[in-house]
Amino acid sequence: MFGSKKKSLVGLDIGSSSVKAIELSKSKTGYEIIGFAQTSLGQDAVVDGAIADAEAVAEAIKSVFAAGNFKAKNVATGVSGNAVIVKRVVLPVDSPEEVAASIEFDADKYIPFDISEVNLDYEVIGPSDAEDGGLEVVLVAAKKEQVQNSTDVVTMAGRVPYVVDIDAFALQNTFEVNYTPAEDATVALLNIGASLTNINITKAGMPMFVRDVSVGGSQYTDILQKELQLSLEEAEDLKFGKQVGMYDAEMVAPLLDSITDMLTMEVQKTFDFFKENYPEETISSIYLAGGTARTAGLTEKIQAAFGMEVEVMNPLNTVKVGAKAGSGIHDLGPALAVAVGLAIRGFDE
Repeated sequence: MFGSKKKSLVGLDIGSSSVKAIELSKSKTGYEIIGFAQTSLGQDAVVDGAIADAEAVAEAIKSVFAAGNFKAKNVATGVSGNAVIVKRVVLPVDSPEEVAASIEFDADKYIPFDISEVNLDYEVIGPSDAEDGGLEVVLVAAKKEQVQNSTDVVTMAGRVPYVVDIDAFALQNTFEVNYTPAEDATVALLNIGASLTNINITKAGMPMFVRDVSVGGSQYTDILQKELQLSLEEAEDLKFGKQVGMYDAEMVAPLLDSITDMLTMEVQKTFDFFKENYPEETISSIYLAGGTARTAGLTEKIQAAFGMEVEVMNPLNTVKVGAKAGSGIHDLGPALAVAVGLAIRGFDE
């Protein structure tokens, strides 16, 4: 949310296990990927959404830009994790012009950080339904240190950090471009990355409840490695349903389910928090994104746990793939959701 708009951007998704970069073009018929590259990150370069090894991440960014032949030099990147707070709040004001002053005066009521330590942004939704009136606002706070770390690695890589967004919002951008839910539908978007899961409960184009939880794909991989004495590559293959030696997806389902149970518990907590705040709302469906969304049996387990429709998000559902992007991009599927959503920021109205 922090930054200017209307400028061609490369969406740069800096995850815990990899860096992915996407450049889009836009025409009357929609979006097209005109550049793509990705590279792996070493362990602990990014931990729970925070950059721990700036030099390693900067080198990875240089690598993807060298491989992707991108036209744009400006970058949109995202932040997530414990340093980011997103809340819908009702402010005791009568006009949008009063919102900024109200937030600055009362920020400590809404965020658990000192206001001097964060970047603040907001979007006015409209008049509140509360008896006392006021305006409902989506308030976003991100610790300056984490935003600075993200922009620093982009600069170290020789690129221009033009926009810093929130990963959960980028996820919503991708969903809205690729899907058309019913106007009154409330849906939950889950971006399951290597170490974090971004949860965005959204309705009518606006986030209603956003939360990041520390459960992700690396935990599936770790338990397979530890319990079955497998290499990282073998554990990853097994996680995604491939046969590895004597092991297949059915044999290791109990191990995978133990992590899925942790994930569903955190999602249930989020849904419970949401219900407390919005008792009249009902979540109708769940969309899974992130590389971990392809874990064997995950969709079915989440569907059984919550009793609602669960679908793996396809960021390329309506987004075309240009010849220069490479055919291998289709194999990544839901792992592209955040990068696509960040690149869309270059075309914001």
